[in-house]
Amino acid sequence: MIDDSAKAAARLLSWYDRNRRDLPWRAKPGEAVDPYRVWLSEIMLQQTTVPAAAPYFRNFTERWPTVRALAEAPLDDLLVAWAGLGYYARARNLHKCAQAVVSRHDGRFPGDEAALLELPGIGAYTAAAITAIAFARKATVVDGNVERVIARIFAVADPLPNVKPTLRKLAATLTPDARPGDYAQAMMDLGATVCTPRKPKCMLCPWTDFCEARAAGIAETLPRKVAKTEKPIRRGTAYWLLNPDGAVLLRRRVESGLLGGMTEIPSTAWEAEAPDGAALAVHQPLALPWRALPGLVRHTFSHFHLELAIVTAQAGDGWREAEGLWIPIDRLSDQALPSVMVKVARHALAHA
Repeated sequence: MIDDSAKAAARLLSWYDRNRRDLPWRAKPGEAVDPYRVWLSEIMLQQTTVPAAAPYFRNFTERWPTVRALAEAPLDDLLVAWAGLGYYARARNLHKCAQAVVSRHDGRFPGDEAALLELPGIGAYTAAAITAIAFARKATVVDGNVERVIARIFAVADPLPNVKPTLRKLAATLTPDARPGDYAQAMMDLGATVCTPRKPKCMLCPWTDFCEARAAGIAETLPRKVAKTEKPIRRGTAYWLLNPDGAVLLRRRVESGLLGGMTEIPSTAWEAEAPDGAALAVHQPLALPWRALPGLVRHTFSHFHLELAIVTAQAGDGWREAEGLWIPIDRLSDQALPSVMVKVARHALAHA
Protein backbone atom coordinates (compact mmCIF):
# COMPACT_ATOMS: atom_id res chain seq x y z
CA MET A 1 0.00 0.00 0.00
CA ILE A 2 1.26 3.49 -0.84
CA ASP A 3 1.07 5.65 2.27
CA ASP A 4 3.61 8.24 1.07
CA SER A 5 2.78 9.44 -2.44
CA ALA A 6 5.78 11.77 -2.63
CA LYS A 7 8.13 8.88 -1.85
CA ALA A 8 6.37 6.68 -4.42
CA ALA A 9 6.64 9.38 -7.10
CA ALA A 10 10.33 9.94 -6.37
CA ARG A 11 11.00 6.22 -6.69
CA LEU A 12 9.11 5.99 -9.99
CA LEU A 13 10.91 9.03 -11.42
CA SER A 14 14.27 7.59 -10.42
CA TRP A 15 13.34 4.39 -12.27
CA TYR A 16 12.21 6.43 -15.28
CA ASP A 17 15.48 8.36 -15.43
CA ARG A 18 17.29 5.05 -15.89
CA ASN A 19 14.78 3.22 -18.09
CA ARG A 20 12.84 5.78 -20.13
CA ARG A 21 11.92 4.73 -23.66
CA ASP A 22 13.44 6.57 -26.60
CA LEU A 23 10.37 7.55 -28.64
CA PRO A 24 10.34 9.82 -31.72
CA TRP A 25 7.91 12.31 -30.13
CA ARG A 26 9.55 12.38 -26.71
CA ALA A 27 11.93 15.23 -25.90
CA LYS A 28 15.30 14.08 -24.63
CA PRO A 29 16.47 15.17 -21.16
CA GLY A 30 17.24 18.89 -21.25
CA GLU A 31 15.40 19.49 -24.55
CA ALA A 32 12.46 21.88 -24.81
CA VAL A 33 9.14 20.10 -25.24
CA ASP A 34 7.13 21.01 -28.35
CA PRO A 35 3.37 20.97 -27.56
CA TYR A 36 2.64 20.29 -31.24
CA ARG A 37 4.61 17.03 -31.16
CA VAL A 38 3.02 15.99 -27.87
CA TRP A 39 -0.48 16.63 -29.21
CA LEU A 40 0.18 14.92 -32.56
CA SER A 41 1.61 11.82 -30.91
CA GLU A 42 -1.22 11.54 -28.40
CA ILE A 43 -3.85 11.71 -31.14
CA MET A 44 -2.01 9.09 -33.20
CA LEU A 45 -1.59 6.78 -30.21
CA GLN A 46 -5.32 6.62 -29.54
CA GLN A 47 -6.30 3.07 -30.53
CA THR A 48 -2.84 2.59 -32.12
CA THR A 49 0.36 0.97 -30.89
CA VAL A 50 3.70 2.76 -30.57
CA PRO A 51 5.36 0.74 -33.39
CA ALA A 52 2.44 1.47 -35.73
CA ALA A 53 2.29 5.18 -34.91
CA ALA A 54 6.03 5.93 -35.09
CA PRO A 55 6.48 6.00 -38.92
CA TYR A 56 3.32 8.06 -39.34
CA PHE A 57 4.57 10.55 -36.75
CA ARG A 58 7.89 10.92 -38.55
CA ASN A 59 6.14 11.42 -41.88
CA PHE A 60 3.74 14.02 -40.50
CA THR A 61 6.42 16.04 -38.72
CA GLU A 62 8.63 16.01 -41.80
CA ARG A 63 5.81 17.20 -44.07
CA TRP A 64 4.14 19.49 -41.56
CA PRO A 65 6.68 20.50 -38.89
CA THR A 66 4.36 22.97 -37.14
CA VAL A 67 0.70 23.16 -36.22
CA ARG A 68 0.32 26.07 -38.62
CA ALA A 69 1.71 24.00 -41.50
CA LEU A 70 -0.72 21.22 -40.67
CA ALA A 71 -3.63 23.65 -40.48
CA GLU A 72 -2.82 25.00 -43.94
CA ALA A 73 -2.48 21.55 -45.54
CA PRO A 74 -5.35 20.31 -47.73
CA LEU A 75 -7.49 17.83 -45.80
CA ASP A 76 -7.13 15.26 -48.60
CA ASP A 77 -3.33 15.31 -48.22
CA LEU A 78 -3.69 14.70 -44.50
CA LEU A 79 -6.17 11.86 -45.03
CA VAL A 80 -3.85 10.18 -47.53
CA ALA A 81 -0.95 10.45 -45.07
CA TRP A 82 -3.19 9.03 -42.33
CA ALA A 83 -4.41 6.04 -44.37
CA GLY A 84 -3.71 2.81 -42.52
CA LEU A 85 -3.87 4.27 -39.00
CA GLY A 86 -7.64 3.72 -38.81
CA TYR A 87 -10.30 5.62 -36.85
CA TYR A 88 -10.36 8.34 -39.49
CA ALA A 89 -12.44 10.73 -37.40
CA ARG A 90 -9.17 11.36 -35.57
CA ALA A 91 -7.60 12.63 -38.78
CA ARG A 92 -10.47 14.98 -39.53
CA ASN A 93 -10.42 16.29 -35.97
CA LEU A 94 -6.65 16.63 -36.18
CA HIS A 95 -7.08 19.06 -39.07
CA LYS A 96 -9.92 20.93 -37.35
CA CYS A 97 -7.91 21.21 -34.15
CA ALA A 98 -4.84 22.55 -35.95
CA GLN A 99 -6.99 25.19 -37.61
CA ALA A 100 -8.58 26.09 -34.27
CA VAL A 101 -5.18 26.49 -32.60
CA VAL A 102 -4.15 28.86 -35.39
CA SER A 103 -7.39 30.86 -35.47
CA ARG A 104 -8.05 31.02 -31.74
CA HIS A 105 -4.56 30.94 -30.24
CA ASP A 106 -2.29 32.32 -32.98
CA GLY A 107 -0.69 28.92 -33.57
CA ARG A 108 0.20 28.24 -29.93
CA PHE A 109 -1.42 25.50 -27.91
CA PRO A 110 -3.01 26.76 -24.69
CA GLY A 111 -1.35 25.48 -21.55
CA ASP A 112 -4.32 24.63 -19.35
CA GLU A 113 -6.74 21.72 -19.49
CA ALA A 114 -9.92 23.78 -19.72
CA ALA A 115 -8.79 25.64 -22.83
CA LEU A 116 -7.45 22.47 -24.42
CA LEU A 117 -10.77 20.70 -23.88
CA GLU A 118 -12.47 23.34 -26.02
CA LEU A 119 -10.44 22.29 -29.07
CA PRO A 120 -11.81 19.71 -31.56
CA GLY A 121 -10.81 16.12 -30.90
CA ILE A 122 -9.18 16.77 -27.51
CA GLY A 123 -10.71 14.86 -24.61
CA ALA A 124 -9.81 14.60 -20.94
CA TYR A 125 -6.86 12.27 -21.42
CA THR A 126 -5.23 14.24 -24.24
CA ALA A 127 -5.77 17.56 -22.46
CA ALA A 128 -4.11 16.21 -19.31
CA ALA A 129 -1.21 14.72 -21.30
CA ILE A 130 -0.49 18.00 -23.10
CA THR A 131 -0.80 20.00 -19.87
CA ALA A 132 1.61 17.75 -17.98
CA ILE A 133 4.12 16.81 -20.68
CA ALA A 134 4.23 19.97 -22.80
CA PHE A 135 3.71 22.59 -20.11
CA ALA A 136 4.99 20.86 -16.94
CA ARG A 137 1.77 21.59 -15.07
CA LYS A 138 0.22 19.14 -12.66
CA ALA A 139 -2.40 16.98 -14.34
CA THR A 140 -3.46 13.37 -13.88
CA VAL A 141 -2.85 11.45 -17.10
CA VAL A 142 -4.66 8.11 -17.30
CA ASP A 143 -4.42 5.87 -20.36
CA GLY A 144 -4.81 2.10 -20.60
CA ASN A 145 -1.31 1.47 -19.25
CA VAL A 146 -1.93 3.72 -16.26
CA GLU A 147 -5.30 2.10 -15.57
CA ARG A 148 -3.58 -1.28 -15.38
CA VAL A 149 -0.88 -0.02 -13.01
CA ILE A 150 -3.40 1.67 -10.71
CA ALA A 151 -5.76 -1.32 -10.70
CA ARG A 152 -2.91 -3.53 -9.56
CA ILE A 153 -1.30 -1.17 -7.05
CA PHE A 154 -4.63 -0.71 -5.26
CA ALA A 155 -6.01 -4.20 -6.07
CA VAL A 156 -9.16 -2.81 -7.70
CA ALA A 157 -11.20 -5.84 -8.68
CA ASP A 158 -14.24 -4.08 -10.16
CA PRO A 159 -14.26 -4.44 -13.96
CA LEU A 160 -13.59 -1.91 -16.69
CA PRO A 161 -15.04 0.22 -18.12
CA ASN A 162 -17.33 1.18 -15.22
CA VAL A 163 -14.43 1.41 -12.78
CA LYS A 164 -12.59 4.06 -14.81
CA PRO A 165 -13.67 7.01 -12.58
CA THR A 166 -12.42 5.16 -9.51
CA LEU A 167 -9.06 4.44 -11.14
CA ARG A 168 -8.72 8.08 -12.14
CA LYS A 169 -9.40 9.26 -8.58
CA LEU A 170 -6.81 6.83 -7.21
CA ALA A 171 -4.29 7.93 -9.83
CA ALA A 172 -4.84 11.55 -8.80
CA THR A 173 -3.81 10.71 -5.23
CA LEU A 174 -0.34 9.77 -6.54
CA THR A 175 0.22 12.57 -9.07
CA PRO A 176 3.11 14.76 -7.81
CA ASP A 177 3.60 18.50 -8.11
CA ALA A 178 7.18 18.05 -9.29
CA ARG A 179 8.07 16.86 -12.81
CA PRO A 180 4.45 16.09 -13.79
CA GLY A 181 5.35 15.44 -17.43
CA ASP A 182 8.09 12.97 -16.59
CA TYR A 183 5.83 11.33 -14.04
CA ALA A 184 3.04 10.89 -16.62
CA GLN A 185 5.45 9.34 -19.11
CA ALA A 186 6.98 7.19 -16.36
CA MET A 187 3.56 5.74 -15.60
CA MET A 188 3.00 5.00 -19.28
CA ASP A 189 6.42 3.36 -19.59
CA LEU A 190 5.89 1.33 -16.43
CA GLY A 191 2.66 -0.10 -17.82
CA ALA A 192 4.09 -0.67 -21.30
CA THR A 193 7.34 -2.37 -20.30
CA VAL A 194 7.02 -3.78 -16.76
CA CYS A 195 3.40 -3.90 -15.55
CA THR A 196 2.34 -5.59 -18.78
CA PRO A 197 -1.05 -7.24 -19.38
CA ARG A 198 0.44 -10.74 -19.27
CA LYS A 199 3.34 -11.94 -17.18
CA PRO A 200 4.12 -8.61 -15.47
CA LYS A 201 7.80 -8.25 -14.56
CA CYS A 202 7.12 -7.59 -10.89
CA MET A 203 10.74 -8.10 -9.81
CA LEU A 204 11.76 -5.12 -11.99
CA CYS A 205 8.99 -2.83 -10.77
CA PRO A 206 9.98 0.16 -8.60
CA TRP A 207 6.63 -0.15 -6.83
CA THR A 208 6.70 -3.90 -6.23
CA ASP A 209 6.56 -3.56 -2.43
CA PHE A 210 3.59 -1.17 -2.72
CA CYS A 211 1.49 -3.40 -4.95
CA GLU A 212 -1.57 -4.83 -3.21
CA ALA A 213 -2.45 -7.08 -6.15
CA ARG A 214 1.00 -8.69 -6.12
CA ALA A 215 0.74 -9.27 -2.39
CA ALA A 216 -2.62 -10.94 -2.95
CA GLY A 217 -1.33 -12.99 -5.88
CA ILE A 218 -3.87 -11.54 -8.34
CA ALA A 219 -1.76 -9.03 -10.29
CA GLU A 220 -2.04 -10.84 -13.61
CA THR A 221 -5.85 -10.98 -13.32
CA LEU A 222 -6.20 -7.19 -13.11
CA PRO A 223 -7.68 -5.04 -14.40
CA ARG A 224 -10.80 -7.07 -14.92
CA LYS A 225 -13.09 -6.33 -17.83
CA VAL A 226 -16.74 -6.89 -18.57
CA ALA A 227 -17.05 -9.78 -21.01
CA LYS A 228 -17.23 -8.51 -24.58
CA THR A 229 -20.24 -9.30 -26.68
CA GLU A 230 -19.58 -10.99 -29.99
CA LYS A 231 -19.27 -8.56 -32.88
CA PRO A 232 -22.02 -8.78 -35.49
CA ILE A 233 -21.28 -9.38 -39.17
CA ARG A 234 -22.37 -6.88 -41.80
CA ARG A 235 -22.40 -7.60 -45.50
CA GLY A 236 -22.33 -5.59 -48.70
CA THR A 237 -21.17 -5.48 -52.30
CA ALA A 238 -18.52 -3.21 -53.80
CA TYR A 239 -18.58 -2.07 -57.45
CA TRP A 240 -15.22 -2.19 -59.27
CA LEU A 241 -15.98 -0.11 -62.35
CA LEU A 242 -13.41 0.71 -65.05
CA ASN A 243 -13.80 3.25 -67.84
CA PRO A 244 -12.36 2.86 -71.38
CA ASP A 245 -9.09 4.50 -70.22
CA GLY A 246 -8.63 1.94 -67.46
CA ALA A 247 -9.44 4.34 -64.62
CA VAL A 248 -11.49 3.09 -61.66
CA LEU A 249 -14.50 4.89 -60.19
CA LEU A 250 -14.18 6.21 -56.64
CA ARG A 251 -16.45 8.40 -54.57
CA ARG A 252 -16.20 10.32 -51.31
CA ARG A 253 -18.13 9.18 -48.25
CA VAL A 254 -20.25 11.68 -46.36
CA GLU A 255 -18.36 13.66 -43.71
CA SER A 256 -20.25 12.21 -40.75
CA GLY A 257 -20.17 8.63 -39.56
CA LEU A 258 -17.84 5.72 -40.18
CA LEU A 259 -14.90 6.58 -42.48
CA GLY A 260 -16.42 10.03 -42.92
CA GLY A 261 -14.87 12.09 -45.69
CA MET A 262 -12.73 9.21 -46.93
CA THR A 263 -12.52 8.05 -50.55
CA GLU A 264 -14.09 4.68 -51.29
CA ILE A 265 -14.91 2.22 -54.00
CA PRO A 266 -18.71 2.52 -54.42
CA SER A 267 -20.69 -0.07 -52.51
CA THR A 268 -24.11 -0.95 -51.23
CA ALA A 269 -25.06 -0.23 -47.65
CA TRP A 270 -23.47 -2.56 -45.11
CA GLU A 271 -26.30 -4.54 -43.54
CA ALA A 272 -26.85 -7.75 -41.60
CA GLU A 273 -27.98 -9.52 -44.75
CA ALA A 274 -26.21 -9.51 -48.10
CA PRO A 275 -27.88 -7.19 -50.62
CA ASP A 276 -30.46 -8.75 -52.89
CA GLY A 277 -30.87 -8.06 -56.59
CA ALA A 278 -33.02 -4.98 -56.00
CA ALA A 279 -30.48 -3.43 -53.64
CA LEU A 280 -27.66 -4.16 -56.07
CA ALA A 281 -29.55 -2.38 -58.83
CA VAL A 282 -30.31 0.66 -56.66
CA HIS A 283 -26.69 1.20 -55.64
CA GLN A 284 -24.93 0.37 -58.92
CA PRO A 285 -23.06 3.39 -60.35
CA LEU A 286 -24.24 2.57 -63.88
CA ALA A 287 -26.73 0.09 -65.28
CA LEU A 288 -24.34 -2.49 -66.73
CA PRO A 289 -23.87 -6.28 -66.86
CA TRP A 290 -21.93 -6.73 -63.62
CA ARG A 291 -19.80 -9.83 -63.06
CA ALA A 292 -19.19 -11.23 -59.59
CA LEU A 293 -15.58 -11.86 -58.61
CA PRO A 294 -14.68 -14.96 -56.60
CA GLY A 295 -14.20 -14.72 -52.85
CA LEU A 296 -14.95 -12.06 -50.26
CA VAL A 297 -13.06 -9.19 -48.68
CA ARG A 298 -13.19 -9.34 -44.89
CA HIS A 299 -12.38 -6.48 -42.54
CA THR A 300 -12.96 -5.87 -38.83
CA PHE A 301 -14.00 -2.53 -37.40
CA SER A 302 -14.27 -1.74 -33.71
CA HIS A 303 -17.93 -2.76 -33.48
CA PHE A 304 -18.53 -5.21 -36.32
CA HIS A 305 -17.01 -7.56 -38.89
CA LEU A 306 -17.55 -6.72 -42.55
CA GLU A 307 -17.81 -9.06 -45.53
CA LEU A 308 -17.80 -7.49 -48.99
CA ALA A 309 -18.50 -9.24 -52.26
CA ILE A 310 -17.11 -7.51 -55.37
CA VAL A 311 -18.71 -7.13 -58.76
CA THR A 312 -16.94 -5.63 -61.76
CA ALA A 313 -17.91 -4.08 -65.08
CA GLN A 314 -16.48 -2.08 -67.97
CA ALA A 315 -18.15 1.29 -68.54
CA GLY A 316 -18.90 2.14 -72.15
CA ASP A 317 -19.49 5.50 -73.79
CA GLY A 318 -21.69 6.64 -70.90
CA TRP A 319 -18.96 6.38 -68.31
CA ARG A 320 -19.07 10.14 -67.63
CA GLU A 321 -22.60 9.75 -66.27
CA ALA A 322 -21.33 7.94 -63.20
CA GLU A 323 -21.07 10.11 -60.09
CA GLY A 324 -17.64 10.12 -58.54
CA LEU A 325 -13.96 10.41 -59.43
CA TRP A 326 -12.22 8.44 -62.15
CA ILE A 327 -8.72 7.62 -60.91
CA PRO A 328 -6.02 5.76 -62.88
CA ILE A 329 -5.21 2.50 -61.16
CA ASP A 330 -1.56 3.45 -60.75
CA ARG A 331 -2.67 6.59 -58.85
CA LEU A 332 -4.86 4.83 -56.30
CA SER A 333 -2.11 5.13 -53.69
CA ASP A 334 -2.47 8.91 -53.90
CA GLN A 335 -6.05 8.70 -52.66
CA ALA A 336 -7.31 8.68 -49.06
CA LEU A 337 -8.43 5.06 -49.23
CA PRO A 338 -9.15 3.43 -45.86
CA SER A 339 -7.69 0.00 -45.21
CA VAL A 340 -10.87 -1.86 -46.13
CA MET A 341 -10.92 -0.18 -49.55
CA VAL A 342 -7.25 -0.98 -50.12
CA LYS A 343 -8.23 -4.62 -49.53
CA VAL A 344 -11.07 -4.29 -52.05
CA ALA A 345 -8.76 -2.80 -54.67
CA ARG A 346 -6.14 -5.52 -54.18
CA HIS A 347 -8.79 -8.25 -54.39
CA ALA A 348 -10.27 -6.77 -57.55
CA LEU A 349 -6.90 -6.39 -59.23
CA ALA A 350 -6.04 -9.99 -58.38
CA HIS A 351 -9.33 -11.49 -59.61
CA ALA A 352 -10.80 -9.19 -62.26
